[in-house]
Amino acid sequence: MEKTFNLARRDDGIAILTMDVPGETMNTLRAEFGPEITDILTEVKADSDITGLVIISGKVDSFVAGADISMLAACKSEADAKALSQQGHVLFSELEGLSIPVVAAINGACLGGGLELALACHLRICSDDKKTMLGLPEVQLGLLPGTGGTQRLPRLVGITTALDMMLTGKQIRPKQALKMGLVNDVVPNSILLETAIELAKKGKKAAKPVVQSKINQFLESTSFTRDIIFDQARKQVLKKTQGNYPAPAKIIDCVRQGMSKGVVKGLEVEATHFANLVMSKESAALRSLFFATTEMKKETGAEGAEPREVKKVMVIGGGLMGGGIASVTTTKAKIPVRVKDISEQGLSNALAYAYYLLDKGVKRRHMIPAVRDNIMALMTTTTEYNGIKDADIVVEAVFEDLALKHQMVKDVERECGENTIFASNTSSLPIGQIAEAAKRPENVIGLHYFSPVEKMPLVEVIAHKSTSPETIATTVAFARKQGKTPIVVQDGAGFYVNRILALYMNEAAQLLLEGQRIEHVDNALVKFGFPVGPMTLLDEVGIDVGAKISPILEKELGDRFKAPAAFDKLLADDRKGRKNGKGFYQYGPKAKKAKLVDESIYKVLDIATASDKEAKEVAERCTIQMLNEAVRCLEEGIIASARDGDIGAIFGIGFPPFLGGPFRYIDTLGAANLVTTLHRYQTLYGDRFAPCDTLVNMANDGSLFYKK
Repeated sequence: MEKTFNLARRDDGIAILTMDVPGETMNTLRAEFGPEITDILTEVKADSDITGLVIISGKVDSFVAGADISMLAACKSEADAKALSQQGHVLFSELEGLSIPVVAAINGACLGGGLELALACHLRICSDDKKTMLGLPEVQLGLLPGTGGTQRLPRLVGITTALDMMLTGKQIRPKQALKMGLVNDVVPNSILLETAIELAKKGKKAAKPVVQSKINQFLESTSFTRDIIFDQARKQVLKKTQGNYPAPAKIIDCVRQGMSKGVVKGLEVEATHFANLVMSKESAALRSLFFATTEMKKETGAEGAEPREVKKVMVIGGGLMGGGIASVTTTKAKIPVRVKDISEQGLSNALAYAYYLLDKGVKRRHMIPAVRDNIMALMTTTTEYNGIKDADIVVEAVFEDLALKHQMVKDVERECGENTIFASNTSSLPIGQIAEAAKRPENVIGLHYFSPVEKMPLVEVIAHKSTSPETIATTVAFARKQGKTPIVVQDGAGFYVNRILALYMNEAAQLLLEGQRIEHVDNALVKFGFPVGPMTLLDEVGIDVGAKISPILEKELGDRFKAPAAFDKLLADDRKGRKNGKGFYQYGPKAKKAKLVDESIYKVLDIATASDKEAKEVAERCTIQMLNEAVRCLEEGIIASARDGDIGAIFGIGFPPFLGGPFRYIDTLGAANLVTTLHRYQTLYGDRFAPCDTLVNMANDGSLFYKK
């Protein structure tokens, strides 16, 4: 059996321990490596000729990407998970306890268990490579660092900095790591090993004390002031998580107990909390999401089809969407893009937007001006169809108007090659209807981005009946290059994400018309776990945009999509939301400090506010509409699987990740319970709550979307 760890002795007394997991592109820590590490540490201790140890990775661009989280699925109880954590504690304590200096030489990803390994070393040095990132991202999986991270990190970099890293899961670049004292030196990768060897020769004294800001020095100086840090952190966490995620509070507790009662107590608390989180439903949901997205990256979106290479892209439309699409194409995919718009103004807006996004990176010192300018040089503009003959894919981002989109298809077919893909960023028009104007309908596909493009991770790749498998595979690969998570959905009004969102928004509107206050509806859904409430969302997206989509959905999908007629009054009152400073909330200088409802809206809609309904009921009415419609989309084949439906809802509209997505949440609730609730609301409010056939069948036979 091939070994993962190899020890090489040098003549100068320094030994090099190389970690290289056989057959894997990245190193991950696994429980079964325990005996191998123990044997090596025993060997090192027994050899008096070894005066220093350097730990390095055998992989080209990663140190250790973390612990292998698939081993957590094998834990059947909290006792199993606690044993796993404690096994790590014993190993890392042995490493830390070596009398000779131990140096971690880090190049590439050093995350989670990888950073905890580095923290157990006496000194750390990292390369200045752009792939070098350090962090403890466990919180993003509903977990906490379980092999000593909650104890070693605060002692190394200070409580405030450590909490910030662990509670956000943020990744730290080499220069930041040096500044905060996380590493002792940063050097080019070409001299990483030699510098680490020299550091090992200098011995443990080479470590410099961390220089903290005056305020942090003061706050961390006494137990009383430390409590202020922990209390503030707890309040901020509660505000952000609404109490839906248990991991952050447990991270704070591990640090608090460890700093006040010592490392031994701290490690005991860490193992207990880690075990509790491993068995929690929230972490199970977040881990399932991680595995689902990892699995998706291996799929082409169309079985048996290979993607064509995309060397040049054209974007039609220089608005916010077009500018955003062009920007992720040059910045993330590094593909040249030509933006076409009918006006010079539209083109300069697109260029200005792309420059603004890149310049943020320069201001934060994540890139140098020359890199920004090189990326900007990949974007060119035109008001005619010039310089686009060789475009491999054309992304259209013009108004939601079928006649206009038909014209675009004809123009592109006339001006581009016969294999050029025409991808429409429509949010509601069926792609089959757009393809009716095409001579080559097999090249026509939907590519639906969400706003703002540079931030929202999801894109829907929409195939109509004649779209070729090669077109699907090429579009999926292109979206991935842009840094997106693509889900392939079938054609139909609203596709998947906007369709399930529309009913959720309509129900929120109904509640408003029944007299529920705007902020009460929004707060109820934020408490449930959505990032923003539905009224805030409508203001952000644009009330006029919502009004355009509703009639299309109603025409194609029926009465249950009918938006409340009263909402026409909002447009008559010129309320478009944030974009024109007039919506459900107040905008402008007055509203800078606090988010205030524009009370005049009640008069416009002719509403008398009623007493607040229970927040649970408000959230339930809106979300069960979404759940019911998600299942209907699966029933109709709009989405291929429950997995795709869960990823689409979480990444597209911020469905609460800790619930795992609509389908996992239905499995948790039980289909029978959901059908009972839907029937109850159907009796009270009408047939828009009628459960779909699949849910009724599942309620009868007790089946699940996911196997246990």
